[in-house]
Amino acid sequence: MSRVGVRVVGRPHRRGQQRTRVRSPFPPPLKHPATASAQFTRSRLPSPLTSLHNLTISSGRVYVYELPSFFNRELIEQCDNLNPWSSRCDALANDGFGPPARGVEGIVPEEVAPAWFWTDQFVSEIIFHNRMLKHRCRTTEPETARGFYIPFYAGLAVGKYLWSNGSAADRDRHCEMMLRWVQGQEFYRRSDGWDHFITMGRITWDFRRSKDEDWGSSCIYMPGMRNITRLLIERNPWDYFDVGVPYPTGFHPRSDNDIVTWQDHVRKRPRNTLFCFAGATRRTIKNDFRGLLLDQCRDARGSCRAVNCAGSRCSNGTAEILETFLDSKFCLQPRGDSFTRRSIFDCIVAGSIPVFFWKRTAYFQYEWFLPRERESYSVYIDRNEVKNGTSIKEVLEKFSEEDVRRMREKVIENIPKFVYTMKEEGLESYKDAFDVAIEGVMRRFKEQEEWGFKWR
Repeated sequence: MSRVGVRVVGRPHRRGQQRTRVRSPFPPPLKHPATASAQFTRSRLPSPLTSLHNLTISSGRVYVYELPSFFNRELIEQCDNLNPWSSRCDALANDGFGPPARGVEGIVPEEVAPAWFWTDQFVSEIIFHNRMLKHRCRTTEPETARGFYIPFYAGLAVGKYLWSNGSAADRDRHCEMMLRWVQGQEFYRRSDGWDHFITMGRITWDFRRSKDEDWGSSCIYMPGMRNITRLLIERNPWDYFDVGVPYPTGFHPRSDNDIVTWQDHVRKRPRNTLFCFAGATRRTIKNDFRGLLLDQCRDARGSCRAVNCAGSRCSNGTAEILETFLDSKFCLQPRGDSFTRRSIFDCIVAGSIPVFFWKRTAYFQYEWFLPRERESYSVYIDRNEVKNGTSIKEVLEKFSEEDVRRMREKVIENIPKFVYTMKEEGLESYKDAFDVAIEGVMRRFKEQEEWGFKWR
């Protein structure tokens, strides 16, 4: 039986029975809120000496604000009403991991099948909140904290108004109220937000409305957000305070052994297709690039496999997509409706080598997670070359088997950094995407203190 997944209880610049509640128009601030409670053979677990739980907390401790439930838990309780078309309750169940994956028998090893879910791409706020509450560096004493986490579900709050007749004020309301609350806290006032951070579970452009008639919320442009570090599945590369973090995928390992088992599985998997593409054209876009990719895939005949993702049939992963990526040496990753797409991470988790056509699709987004040497794990083909007739098949066929093996191994090696573990305390010997993100944020805060600079 699934359960709704949240436990109630962030330097330079930068649908089911509906519940009704009686609440005050604005939650009052709390002065000191209390927090609630490459070897290419079988992988080997890292030495116990490298256990993450034995690491010293060198970059400082994190205090998690206990925001009024209006800003997080109550949003989940209203899961029937967060989307104008359908209920979001299944998507938000199981601590945000969603419904267990069905239809993957024979595709994933039996022993790791319980670690697979059809996870929604917009649930990182829930995942990060639950993990922060159990983080080894969490403190309940704000005076000892270097970082302050704001568990506001900004993406869930704005999502119900993005496609409906909601006004600009509707789209801004939750964020304005949150900022007013946070700005009333002693430790925010002390730093003007420089040592605060937040997870915003959608792309940055959903929070960057500059005019009332435009798309999204203006949350990021509100004065109180100016210095708060923001973890987003797509960042603005020119905003220091935006940090790109991996989209949630369907694989949520429960243990180190799940990681090892999965890495061995994708390493040994026979890959009979040169390349693949999971996507769909956009009829409203003239000369849609994805249409070119589908044409090239069709022309490549047995060398390419395509998955039709028209509508929303692929949004949270499917067995067909997973199997396609597992069967392919390379996976084509154009930009999505925005510059990024979840498919990038589904591809990598399956051990397929990503092929990019825009640098902003990954290279300028996820620097804390991707290897520095782009060519070690990916292929870049400029989109204009494809538009001018370059054959993707011919480009990929030029890579030797040794090249492909080496690149795939680099992809497999980095899988832990692109998944979010089910284990609230984190994995024993691997850093998952959450760990990498939090370490990066805390390192940033430490450096800012050492450098002694910030703006106001």
